[in-house]
Amino acid sequence: MTASWRFSTLGDRHRALGSDLEDWSGMGTAWSYTSGDPDAEYMAIRTKAGLMDVSGLKKVHLTGPAASHVIDRATTRNIEKLMPGRSVYAAMLNDAGKFVDDCVIYRTGPNAFMVVHGAGAGHEQLAMYASGRDVSVRFDDNLHDLSLQGPLAVDYLERHVPGIRDLPYFAHLQTSLFGKPAMISRTGYTGERGYELFVRGQDAPMVWDRILDEGANIGIIPCRFTTLDLLRTESYLLFFPYDNSEIYPFDDQPGGDTLWELGLDFTVSPGKTGFRGADEHYRLKGKERFKIWGLKLAGDKVPGNGAPVYRDGKQVGVVTQAMHSPLNNWTVAIARLPLDCANDGTPLIVNCAEHGEIRATTVAMPFYDPDKKRRTAKG
Repeated sequence: MTASWRFSTLGDRHRALGSDLEDWSGMGTAWSYTSGDPDAEYMAIRTKAGLMDVSGLKKVHLTGPAASHVIDRATTRNIEKLMPGRSVYAAMLNDAGKFVDDCVIYRTGPNAFMVVHGAGAGHEQLAMYASGRDVSVRFDDNLHDLSLQGPLAVDYLERHVPGIRDLPYFAHLQTSLFGKPAMISRTGYTGERGYELFVRGQDAPMVWDRILDEGANIGIIPCRFTTLDLLRTESYLLFFPYDNSEIYPFDDQPGGDTLWELGLDFTVSPGKTGFRGADEHYRLKGKERFKIWGLKLAGDKVPGNGAPVYRDGKQVGVVTQAMHSPLNNWTVAIARLPLDCANDGTPLIVNCAEHGEIRATTVAMPFYDPDKKRRTAKG
């Protein structure tokens, strides 16, 4: 574990499963376990349920009369339409109209919000717009985030949380879990019906242990952080900066991608102006240099991140994340491709350092559950 200044109270649980607690966003995170198997964890979340510690996500509370103004300026969403008990996925841009972070905004009261973001500049952006305004901005590193994901997650939780089955997608409730205070949100990062359990650091070990103990009979198992890469690839969920030009820079341009290039333009509320980078965002429509797009690959060999993509012997793109699904029996990848490959059916070649040339075909994402019926299921 290097460079970490934030610590999960579940560290001992992760070490017992064989994690070295590699750094992510300043927190020692269970990127891998020596015990267990990523494919088994993937299958658990797709068919049963899995539990993972995503406390490395940064939780920022904003309270006060100016809280909504700060979020309105810092993010792409119209916050006046977000009511208490609901949440929304949003993007943040810089002055050049380029993506710098994504987040989920939770409205917990009329003048109270929690913004949860990853390793980008979300906290700094919120703090910048809060300066001189009637708002309190507080970074919360006690609040832990345990993600219980999969179709049986609701079956387990309804034993303990009345009404959980009726909680809509992207809604949350203040409640108790095992006699401890909790906020439970119907959100996640897997493409499955799932829940994020926000609990105090001092309660997280008990919650973790009890879910795994009681849930074992329905197949709930602990999952490493990188199992998310298998799930997110199928479900078209990007992970900053690993799909971005911060990792795959243009030779002659500074880092930064537009929402149009990333396929995240849906995060801008219709007609919204006045957020940071808004003018440039709208100006850059139609000026895409590439598109984030999908590939289906022949066989079961998985190319590594950064594997070059070729057409007619010339490199045209790069794979940012790939996976093979033992459930769906396909090998798929997220890639950065030229605009004339952002379609269905263009034949390409991925040149994998380990496996050699792999035939590929372009296809729109998400690959799995394209209508998003699983994650939004009711009842």
